[in-house]
Amino acid sequence: MFRGANKLTIDAKGRIVIPTRYRERLHELCGGKLVMTVDKDQCLLIYPLPDWEEIERKLMRLPTLNAQARRLQRLMVGHATDIELDGHGRLLLPPNLREFALLTRDAMLVGQGVRFELWDEERWNARRDEWLAADEAAVDLPAELETLSL
Repeated sequence: MFRGANKLTIDAKGRIVIPTRYRERLHELCGGKLVMTVDKDQCLLIYPLPDWEEIERKLMRLPTLNAQARRLQRLMVGHATDIELDGHGRLLLPPNLREFALLTRDAMLVGQGVRFELWDEERWNARRDEWLAADEAAVDLPAELETLSL
């Protein structure tokens, strides 16, 4: 499981260095082979290749006549890009995906269980603050969250 938020710097060549604490696990899970794609929140998703392949199969089983399913397939599968950790634990971020996520120099890598989210740091901080404010204003919880104890 990948967890935690890590501040990263994108170098002049468009690379990030994956924190050391994740590298060994990534090599165990996928030999450093990953897939990066877009998310509707305008961040990037990074999956170990085997986890992505499972998700991709599920996405492609969705009914193609359903407009929402088709949009999801087009976005996630259409932008999916194979990437690989180099010998120094770096990932080269494809320019089109960096542009989509509005990534500049400062970024946040956020562990989300089986995947990572990669955000522009400023956008991450703004969205995080929005989510925190929205949680304080929320009175009615969805049924799935009513039994959750933290």
